[in-house]
Amino acid sequence: MAMVLGKPEADGLSEAVGALREWQCDGAPTQLHPGDLGWFWRFGAQATAAAVRTWSRDGRILAVGLLDEPRLLRLTIAPDARRDEEPAQQLLDDLTEPERGVLPAGRVSVEAPTGALLQDLLLEHGWHADEPWTPLSRDLTRPVKDPGLRIEVTGPGPGQVPARTAVQRAAFDRSTFTDEHWHAMAAGSPYADARCLVGYDARDNAVAAVTVWSAGPGRPGLLEPMGVHREHRGHGHGRAITVAAAAVLRELGSSSAIVCTPSANVGAVATYRSAGFRQLPATRDLYRDA
Repeated sequence: MAMVLGKPEADGLSEAVGALREWQCDGAPTQLHPGDLGWFWRFGAQATAAAVRTWSRDGRILAVGLLDEPRLLRLTIAPDARRDEEPAQQLLDDLTEPERGVLPAGRVSVEAPTGALLQDLLLEHGWHADEPWTPLSRDLTRPVKDPGLRIEVTGPGPGQVPARTAVQRAAFDRSTFTDEHWHAMAAGSPYADARCLVGYDARDNAVAAVTVWSAGPGRPGLLEPMGVHREHRGHGHGRAITVAAAAVLRELGSSSAIVCTPSANVGAVATYRSAGFRQLPATRDLYRDA
């Protein structure tokens, strides 16, 4: 049976999330995580559904893509199908022909697992490697030490959500994260296995925040996003909140903690490494100019 390109409705997102959970495993190439859909869910279930694409064969999902931006598709493929010629060719056609409704004409980018046949085909068809990203991972089989920062888990109670969203906006110049966005994200199915953490200094200032996403026991968990308040940088708070994130993922049963950042962001790479994360080989998106 031929591959079928799908665009799920909001009430059908659980199948895509389930497939992403199943495909997470230690040692696999950096790939789309259920937490990536969970973080996008801050824009609401309808917007998330509109940004998701699935590719299925015989009723089984073999690939899931997220239009993180209108011209950027973050895509992963079932491990046993990454070198399969039929899905790779179907994906190539769907990604390169704008009328298929995946990517528009003009410059576009695709994130796909390293080693997937799709990457080879895109390069053969004139796509190019973009700027490098650095994935990092921390093994969670051993206990995680105290981060040295007071940590609170964000819940819907009074004052907790505003603290989480305020740190996010103060950590990222272009962030539009609001309380409404947090509640929309928390209502999504991936957030059932997620936690938002806020770190406080000795003066009770909210100085750093992170959201962690479990993919289930025995699978890698994701940090997305992590940030330090611009007025409280240079005090080790990034390292501390990252260590706290690893500890919470371990409590949730994750086998490891993973994160990915632009390689050019040397400060972020250094922060994650100082928190016990191991730097992995760089990955690159592929782009097409026209």
